[in-house]
Parts: sequence; structure tokens; C-alpha cells
Amino acid sequence: MRDGFVFLDEVVPGIRWDAKYATWDNFTGKPVDGYLVNRIVGTRALCAALDEARAKAESVGFGLLVWDGYRPQRAVNCFLRWSKQPEDGRRKARHYPNIDRAEMFDKGYVATRSGHSRGSTVDLTLYHLATGELAAMGGDHDLMDPVSHHDAEGITEVESENRRHLRVIMETCGFQRYDKEWWHYTLKNEPYPDTYFDVPIT
Repeated sequence: MRDGFVFLDEVVPGIRWDAKYATWDNFTGKPVDGYLVNRIVGTRALCAALDEARAKAESVGFGLLVWDGYRPQRAVNCFLRWSKQPEDGRRKARHYPNIDRAEMFDKGYVATRSGHSRGSTVDLTLYHLATGELAAMGGDHDLMDPVSHHDAEGITEVESENRRHLRVIMETCGFQRYDKEWWHYTLKNEPYPDTYFDVPIT
């Protein structure tokens, strides 16, 4: 672990995580380069802000479930190689039903230089503390489709309200949303705004 980076579970008590890119449950259909363990890493500044967000979420009956934080550059390079491979159809219906995989970059759903690689961007959702069930959000993580946009039409009132809850929690705690992905937030005052790291998560 490089200086200034920590494991989320060691410094933010009570937070849940599922590092999707360390598993087979992601849009590539297999673990991604650089993710060698199912844990979330981020800058100390990111984790401090997430601890504030966790407390604020708890005050309105929610917990936080984190899907991704720091992302090694080699993982981004893996996404780029994958996007150029022939379509096999295994993940298309769930993750990119209305575009070709190569369009993910042009449409802004995946970047060749990801904010995640700077260590202060996070993908996350809410769950209900009373039941442990995920809050309905009108689409899953990495659904690359207009329905994932913050201003999406066609989702229910409950789903829209849950997205609003997450947005208010995160923006109050110093994060900026990404308009095309309701789950994606970046710390406004990130400590490494111009550095893209490539240390694997081990």
C-alpha cells in the first residue's frame, strides 16, 4: 500500500463492500487486472469523507455499500482491451443492452484515464439498515444506459427518491456526482487530482 492510501474496511467501521472488479460479477465477466483481493482501497481523504457519509446515511435509515474505489491504471487498460474483443453476448443484456461494447468509451461510461485511478472516486449505493436489502435505484452498477443518468426518465418515484437520498448524502459530505452514473462520486478536494496510479490491490 502506498502512502496516503488505506483499505476502506480498516478505517470506516460499519461500511459494506463488494469489489465487483475482483469478482466474476462485472461487465467483463471475470476478475480484472490489478484487483487481486475483494477489498476497497482509497485515499485517506476519501475514506474520511465516506465515514461522514456513512454517519449521515445512518441518520436517515440507510447504510452504504461500496462497489469500487481506487482502480489501478492496468484495470483501465484491461477494459480498453476487452472493448476491442468480439462480442460474446454474455454480459450485454445486463450491462450495455443498447450499445456496442466499443461505444462505452465514446458514450462516457468508461474512461481511458479514470478518476478512480487517482484514488478519490467511489462507486456505491444505499441499503436499508432495517433489512439489509439494497435500496431500489432503477438499475444496477455499471448499467451503461441513459436510465443510469441522474436525470433519467422511466424510473419509479421510489427509485428517484433513493437516488436523491444518495446524492444529498454524498454532496453534503464533499463529493461531486457524475451525471451519467447515479453511483459514481468524486471527492471535490481530492489529494492527487493529476496523478493516475497503477499499484495493484493486494
